[in-house]
Amino acid sequence: MMKSMKLGLVCLITLLSFQLKAQDSISSSPKKYSIGITETPPFVEKSAQGVSGLSIESWEMVNQQLGWDYEYKEYESLADLLLAVEKGEVDFSVNPITVTDKRMENINFSQPYFISQTAIAQIKKSNAWAVVKNLWSWKFISALLILIGVIFIFGFLVWLFERKKNAKEFGGEGFSGVKEGFWWSAVTMTTVGYGDRSPRTTGGRIIALIWMFMAVIIISSLTASIASALTVESINNEISSVAELDRFNVVSVRSSSSQEFLNLYKIKHEEVKDGVSGIAYLLNHPDDLLIYDLPILNYEIEQQNLQDDIQVLEKTLKKDYFSYSFPKDSDLIDQVDPVLISAMKTMEWSRLMKNYN
Repeated sequence: MMKSMKLGLVCLITLLSFQLKAQDSISSSPKKYSIGITETPPFVEKSAQGVSGLSIESWEMVNQQLGWDYEYKEYESLADLLLAVEKGEVDFSVNPITVTDKRMENINFSQPYFISQTAIAQIKKSNAWAVVKNLWSWKFISALLILIGVIFIFGFLVWLFERKKNAKEFGGEGFSGVKEGFWWSAVTMTTVGYGDRSPRTTGGRIIALIWMFMAVIIISSLTASIASALTVESINNEISSVAELDRFNVVSVRSSSSQEFLNLYKIKHEEVKDGVSGIAYLLNHPDDLLIYDLPILNYEIEQQNLQDDIQVLEKTLKKDYFSYSFPKDSDLIDQVDPVLISAMKTMEWSRLMKNYN
């Protein structure tokens, strides 16, 4: 009886020993990390050979020191990817995700690895159409009204002096005389000089002399204003504040920092899935504006050879910082950040950024 109990005890101890060794073997095996991505050229691009792009290459450079085993998990859209990171479906994402206050409430971010800007893209308009459109602008109409007003004032003053002593040329009393004065003033200002009307009185000639000199100054400034109104200008000069975007039909990428920016300022806008869809929308809606990340816009325009059709305005809306994203309170960020910062100081990193810029 005692022998059987000892034998059973030995078997139990042996079994427990094997289980502990198996557990130690499992726990000591390296973890395979899940990295969420969604196609966002030129940062994340898919091809027959796999995935590539600036974000992918930057992560591979960082992982040279970390030595982690990992796999990419693809998502259909940026909105799906952000939700996956927030819920912890992936360990982290290397996609170019902009750091914002709202996003920081639900996910954590690494050290920024790329500085971008939120830009405005529009369809290039033909010069002829822009000139015709500007003819009806308030800037042009107001300059024209001022010019007519000045011409009328000097024509009226000359008529006051000439209406009795030079009634033959200036029409005498009444509205017909005022019209003749206006005609003389316009002819004098433009230096056409028909000679069909000229002041005869001393007062009229003094007014005419003053008008001749003033007309040179006034017509030059007013002409500049009218020319400015007729000149084809980029919409870049029309947007001096974010609030002015509300005058246009705007589109942005769903769940992007650009859309978050528009929501912050309560700018009404349409939504598209990604940058490619945004470019397609813009081509079908030539009067609208596309608000999105500058490097992605430039890349898509170049890839589709649309440089002659679409322009990205020089004036940008805000500066953006792209970072890796992690689930809230993830301890991985403390391991990635020091290595990422170290990698960003290398010449290899500088060459990588130069190649993509």
